[in-house]
Amino acid sequence: MKNTSVRPTDSIEAVMYTYGNMLFRLSLITLGNVSDAEDVVQETIIKYMQKAPKFNNKEHEKAWLIKVATNKCRDILRYKSRHPMVDIDEITAFTKESEDNGILDALMMLPERFRVVLVLYYVEEYSIEDIAKFIGKTTSAVKMRLQKGRKLLKEIYRKECM
Repeated sequence: MKNTSVRPTDSIEAVMYTYGNMLFRLSLITLGNVSDAEDVVQETIIKYMQKAPKFNNKEHEKAWLIKVATNKCRDILRYKSRHPMVDIDEITAFTKESEDNGILDALMMLPERFRVVLVLYYVEEYSIEDIAKFIGKTTSAVKMRLQKGRKLLKEIYRKECM
């Protein structure tokens, strides 16, 4: 009896030619974002190369690629739901005056640990105790981050204005 298992296609170009557009369309419809869809296709192909699975037939290969791509899409959607991001253009639209944009630009250059504390304290007006609870740090750590964050913000803003 002959072994009928199918090895992965010899060239990645052939896999991309055969399944690339289908994987991209599937990812684009799921994610609604071209760059994320491209990332999913790339990560799917990388996993295909790394695992080099044996398939019973071409349909099994196609099903495996679709499953990997849909899992990658699900991972991205899960990550985005847990880590919401705001576009910088949306933030600048909320600033009252164009002078505020310089401060906002400087704030965006700060490391995240300082930026979060400064925004929570000065913009959202949370107390130091509340911020400590939110980020899982002590109140003294929050005070230190506020102090260092203000200092860095001042330095960056001065460089921007010069």
